Amino acid sequence: MNVITCENYQETSRKAADIVIGQIKQKPTSVLGLATGSTPLGLYEYLSKAYQNGTVSFSDAITFNLDEYIGISHDHPQSYHYYMDRHFFSKVDIREENTHLPDNDEDRLDAIADEYNALLKENPIDLQILGIGSNGHIGFNEPGTPFGNETFITCLDEQTRKDNARFFGSLEEVPKKAITMGIKNIMRSERILLLANGKEKADAIHGMMHGEVTEDLPASVLQLHPDVTIIIDKQAAKKVSS
Repeated sequence: MNVITCENYQETSRKAADIVIGQIKQKPTSVLGLATGSTPLGLYEYLSKAYQNGTVSFSDAITFNLDEYIGISHDHPQSYHYYMDRHFFSKVDIREENTHLPDNDEDRLDAIADEYNALLKENPIDLQILGIGSNGHIGFNEPGTPFGNETFITCLDEQTRKDNARFFGSLEEVPKKAITMGIKNIMRSERILLLANGKEKADAIHGMMHGEVTEDLPASVLQLHPDVTIIIDKQAAKKVSS
């Protein structure tokens, strides 16, 4: 694992953007795996500014998002379809047909998972962007999720729901299920870029890097990937050994 420790959130976001821009410049048709939540917001802001000032174009890039909540509509302010359009897709020149997020139609979830897996196999991810939950989840692969899972329907861990309640009006409003890429999908990526900020992520980062590889801490599987870059601020790095 290549670890980059930064002073603050702004620096982690900028360094991550530099890596993504470098990937696109090297291979304009890159397939990017995208994350949501508060962590990558700064990254998407830097990427949008880079497009707007002519530094990079996303016109030939392809994207696949990690996950989506089940039980809310695409236009719900906390859906990841809404998030991606608001914070990234609408601000750059990426073609709509090249963007992919798991659908959450509750009448055909199993079929949607199968279709998403098929698309991912046809379009291997060049660079997968990840955040990490305070319980060590990546995507919505919660503790106890088998490493062999591909895109599937998951019940969200109560800690994850509590962590995400700040985005909703109350804990009761946070969906209890999601559709997510599995660990197996993530591990097929050629390169992985994981971002983390804040002291609440310090235990998960330490366990991911220095603990045993265990399904109880899903991110620990990244120890087995050949090309992982971790960008963290000083608060998230507090328990990381040098």
